This record gives sequence, structure tokens and C-alpha cells, in this order.
Amino acid sequence: MLRRRELLFITNRPSTASIAESLSQEQSYGFQTAATPADGLHLLAERQFDLILLDIDRSPEAVLQCLRTIRHDDPEALVFVVLPGDDVSTAVAAMKHGAADVLIHPLAADAFAGAVRSVLLATVRPPVSAAGKNSRVGIENNLAIVGQTDVMRQVEHLIAKVAPTDATVLICGESGTGKELVAKAIHLQSSRRRAAFVAVDCSSLVENLFESELFGHVKGSFTGATVTKHGRFELADGGTIFLDEIGQISPNLQGKLLRVLQEREITKVGSNQVVKVDVRVIAATNTQLQLAAAQGKFRRELFYRLHVLPILLPPLRQRKPDILLLAQHFLEKYRLIRRKNVQGISPKAEQRMLDYDWPGNVRELEHVIERAVVLADGPVIMPRDLTYFSVDISDEDGLPDDGRLATLERLHIAKALSSFDGHRARTAEYLGIDRKTLRAKIIRYGLSD
Repeated sequence: MLRRRELLFITNRPSTASIAESLSQEQSYGFQTAATPADGLHLLAERQFDLILLDIDRSPEAVLQCLRTIRHDDPEALVFVVLPGDDVSTAVAAMKHGAADVLIHPLAADAFAGAVRSVLLATVRPPVSAAGKNSRVGIENNLAIVGQTDVMRQVEHLIAKVAPTDATVLICGESGTGKELVAKAIHLQSSRRRAAFVAVDCSSLVENLFESELFGHVKGSFTGATVTKHGRFELADGGTIFLDEIGQISPNLQGKLLRVLQEREITKVGSNQVVKVDVRVIAATNTQLQLAAAQGKFRRELFYRLHVLPILLPPLRQRKPDILLLAQHFLEKYRLIRRKNVQGISPKAEQRMLDYDWPGNVRELEHVIERAVVLADGPVIMPRDLTYFSVDISDEDGLPDDGRLATLERLHIAKALSSFDGHRARTAEYLGIDRKTLRAKIIRYGLSD
């Protein structure tokens, strides 16, 4: 039986305690509060918590000292720190000291609930064993890199080899194969694991704001720049920056990123001051960067800088024996989250999953299982529960009559749009394309949101 998630809130603000208690009741989480850092540390010495919220009305140094003590006692602790919105320097310091997230005071109930759900969905910590805290399995062992095939064992071997080094890693694979998961595993097995892991989705950043997002800007450098902002590289100083979909950035920005990788220094937009950064770079792509470099679509020098230690993630269709292992893993995850008494998957449903090619890879399989858990009427997932956006894999046929590729693509996009309630950004992310491409296909196929 899966255990209930345990949360600890160290706060002397009644409003925060009220929000936290309300969330814990709605989501059936275990819940403890401490009014002072000393009380909180006393509770941490006695038991393990899945998430810790630190919101104390004290000096920035007192907040950071409490964070440092928590992380020293439990390096794998997931700690949320609540700070005033204008205290940027303390926010940066908190991320450097290993805060999982920084939230803005006064705490908004929706933002807090969303942040808690996202981080608890991403990690599952086992309970402390009878031997005590020192025998805990680290977070790196709970990142759901599930697989028994030779190719996945080779991936795990590569992760173990490259993690202790500081070399740049390029993770290649189709959308949904788990590139960010591998990047996090590398970070958490490295000497930088106590510092920040900062992920950047290069495909989602607007080009004219790309430099500001990565390198930061100074107040007044452009319209709307009302405060000085730290970029992602500064936030990741001492830790790891993960550049997802690196192949999507423009040639102009490729040149600027190349300089950062070569010199390990940045210059904020609107400033002439050079800032040194100590960052490990992990990049990922779902395109063939080597081919793009050969065709002049991607800078060769940048490709060579990124392609130091490549890791290739296979699509799920090439690791069929792992499908049922992953399905069971996601079943255990979502029966807890959705509070459904679903214990297994019927043999016919398992065979349907094995017969399907999973174009969306592990991400698609996870969504299928989540939906099946919600739809299941009994303790076992049946073939009728395996409905999804692209092709209903519970159908015997599952394909349109004409079988044309364009028809399949139109059907796939239409169902994805419907499932995400017309939300284009989320639809594009699932489909593995940018929003411009999605918009063009919507027009081409005469679809509506």
C-alpha cells in the first residue's frame, strides 16, 4: 500500500499556516507545523518529510541559515522558501543553497498548491528504514528511470559515468523519452547536487527576450525592465543548467550561447559588466543536431561544445519489454494521486499496450495510465479504459479508413487540442512542436481550438 505524503510547514505567519492546512486536508497529505526554525528542526530530527515549506518573518540571513541547516541535515530535502517579491538577492542565494522553489510573499493559495503538486508528482521518497536516516535512498534513486532492457541499462551506466565529471552532456531523443529526467539524475549524482538545477525550455522563449531570460538585464535596459533581473545562468551558479530543445534557438543566439560556454561568463542586457558563472551545462534535443550542423542550420562550433558526452535515449517502441514496467510504475503513482483503488492491469489491456507504437513515448504512456486510473470502474484497468488523444488504442482498428499520413496527423492534432481544451502551448508541448508550427497546422487542416 502506498504511503501518504508528509509535509512540514515552518512558519510564523497565520495566513500561510491556514493555506497549508487547507491544502493538506483536500489532498489527504500528512501535515505538521512548527512556529519556529528550532521547532521545525526538532521535528526533522525525528522523522522524514516529503516537502518542507519555510516561511518565517525574520531577516534574510536567518531564513538562509535555516535553509542551510535543513539541507545539511538532509541533503535530499525538498524545501520551498517564501520571500518578498523584491528580495531578489536572497531568492538567488536560496536557489544556490538548494531550495526546490522560491515563492512570493504574501503566499497565494493557488500558486502554492500548484507548486506543491508539481514537485510531489515529480518525486517519491521512500520512508526511512529501521536503520535510521543515514540509510535513506537518495532522491536520484526515485526519479523513475524505469527499465530492464539492455539499452536502458547502458543509459544508466552512462549516467553513472558522466555524473561525477563536470563535462557538458548532450541528451538526444524523441519528445517524451525522458531527457529532463536523465538531466536531473546526472545533476543529483554529481558534486553539484546541493546547488540549483535550473531547466530552460529553449523552444518556449520569445527570441527578443531570450538574452534577458538566460543572462538577465539591468533596470531600464528596455521598455518594461523596471527592475534588475538575474538570468537563468546566474540562478544556476554553482549548479546545473539544463537547456532543453537547444536545436530551436536562432543562429544569432547560438553565437552568444557559444561564447558563454567557452568563457563561462555572461553580460546582462543593458550592462557592460562581465559576470563569471560556475555552471555545468546539460543540453537536450529531439532533432539531429549533427545533421543540422552539416547543413549549416546549427553552428558547428556550438555543436562540438555541446557534443562532449552524448547520451541517446531510445524511443519506447524500441524498448517494448519496459512498457509494462513503466505502466505499473505510473499506476502506483496515479492511484495515490487520484485516490482510486486500482490495483492492476488486465492481460488484454497489457497486450493492447504492447501492440501500440507510442509515438509520444514515455510521456504518452504516463498520460494514458493516468487517464485509465480515472476512468476505471473497478480494481483492474480494462482495454476500454485505454483511450487517448491520437488513436484510441482500445479500438480493434484504431486507424481512419483512408490511412493517409495527413489524415492521421489531423486526427492526432484535433484530439490533442480537444484534450487540452484548446490550450495551444500545452498542446504544442505534448506534440513536441513549437507554437508557430502548431498554428500553421491548425490553419492547414482547418481546425479550431
